[in-house]
Amino acid sequence: MGMNKNTVLGWATFIMVLMGLLLIGLGAFRYSDVSGWGFVAVGVGFFANAWVFNALKGRV
Repeated sequence: MGMNKNTVLGWATFIMVLMGLLLIGLGAFRYSDVSGWGFVAVGVGFFANAWVFNALKGRV
């Protein structure tokens, strides 16, 4: 299986979106106090990273 840069970035983006959703889900449903906000913040950070990776995909 050939892994070029675009494939790697694609998988990284997919995993980050998945982790972001998981963390936001944890923050929203599992922890309803202050720690939940931390999870949501980290989840949003993962989304921001995934967006940057996606933007870089064609240029690297």
